[in-house]
Amino acid sequence: MGTKSQAPSPAAAEIDPADPHKGAKVREMFAGIAGRYDLLNRVLSGGRDQAWRRRAVKMTALRGGETILDCCCGTGDLTLLFASAEPAPARVVGADFTPEMLRIAQKKTRELAAAMKLPAYSAADGLRLPFADASFDVVSVAFGVRNFQDVNAGLKDLIRVLRPGGRLVILEFTPVRNWFWRALTSVHLNHMVPLIGQIVSRSRHQAYRYLPKSIGVFPDAEELKGRLEGLGLREVHYRKLNLRTVAIHVGTKG
Repeated sequence: MGTKSQAPSPAAAEIDPADPHKGAKVREMFAGIAGRYDLLNRVLSGGRDQAWRRRAVKMTALRGGETILDCCCGTGDLTLLFASAEPAPARVVGADFTPEMLRIAQKKTRELAAAMKLPAYSAADGLRLPFADASFDVVSVAFGVRNFQDVNAGLKDLIRVLRPGGRLVILEFTPVRNWFWRALTSVHLNHMVPLIGQIVSRSRHQAYRYLPKSIGVFPDAEELKGRLEGLGLREVHYRKLNLRTVAIHVGTKG
């Protein structure tokens, strides 16, 4: 990725999180920051984002020999954590609809080739996964469900490719409802995150202005739990992290 700033295209300039046709704009946004996405994640999370992913893997309670789909895999951080997990899975697939992100994931995977069983990668839209029904024992999504054009449609397709008894794992930002914590995090999300994001990414894409807006319209942890149960998952539970701004949900397909 080059470092020269470019004027944003109309699609990249502003994204309405509630736009039912935002998919192409979100893809363009992530393409524009792909080269610095990992660095941005580390800086903006205070170095905690990988710990959240490790917690998600732990909450998955792997038994060994499973087939795993990491949807919206981005640059492959969670995909690679699953691939290196013990007990070892039989097969791990990372899927994302942004080719620029997948290229970075593939490069990172090649560099770690000697250390683990290599995951495969697939260009795929989370709303229309190119996999047969009941193909995977585990389906995970880290910071991707919030970006679906239609959250319920995306959740249904994630569940569709799960085998009965399989687990859906979602790591996502969650709105803070408590007034005190909401006030405390608002300045960081609405002012510091966009500023730091633009400086570190060296891009005028509006990714880190879109972030707080998209969190604000996303279901909170309890509402998301209810949605997952309404779609047929059982034993749905979640854990909040990072001053209650991040949540990991796990549910089992009946």
